[in-house]
Amino acid sequence: MPLTREAVELLVQAARALYFEGNQHGLRDREWMALRFLGRANRFSRTPTALAGFIGATKATASQIVKTLEKKSYLSRKPSHEDKRSVVLCVTAQGEKCLSQHDPINHVLNAVASLGTEECIKLRDSLSRVLNHLDATHQRLNASICRDCMFLADRGPATGKGRATAEFICRLYRAPIALEETELLCTSFERTGDRPKINEQTDRERVAGQV
Repeated sequence: MPLTREAVELLVQAARALYFEGNQHGLRDREWMALRFLGRANRFSRTPTALAGFIGATKATASQIVKTLEKKSYLSRKPSHEDKRSVVLCVTAQGEKCLSQHDPINHVLNAVASLGTEECIKLRDSLSRVLNHLDATHQRLNASICRDCMFLADRGPATGKGRATAEFICRLYRAPIALEETELLCTSFERTGDRPKINEQTDRERVAGQV
């Protein structure tokens, strides 16, 4: 069997944790996908429209998923500070607990973490290159991490206390971005290959904290 086909088939088998019939712990696979995404998305991407695009559903389907998650007290709606006509979908403490304890992909996370920091980073980078190739081939964009986006720019020296101070700015939304926000997903992401990472130690520290 060619190495590339074997690798892809293994990837498909690992992805079975994402898609399943029926429900697990009261949620269907797309509902889990939605809750998972909203738990990792930045404030610009936690909207019904962005959610629909991410999970590949119509706005009507995404709206029904949101209603289901709200009914279970996993989500709440808040007015958007960026656009007064929109709402932001926020994962509640109960929703975060559900993700932590019952998310079907948790055992996959544990398996990847057991590879060790260096292997985990290599796997992440390899999968990222595969997705970039698919995006270019099919003329589409996937959500990705703010810190690698071409729209993220330095705002200048921090003037406040601690890491909560907005040290960056999003040139697309013209909004300040705090350092911790740069680790969140954004559906308006566009990759740049020449901007250095914010902190070369961030990846190792984050992975080490998950093992």
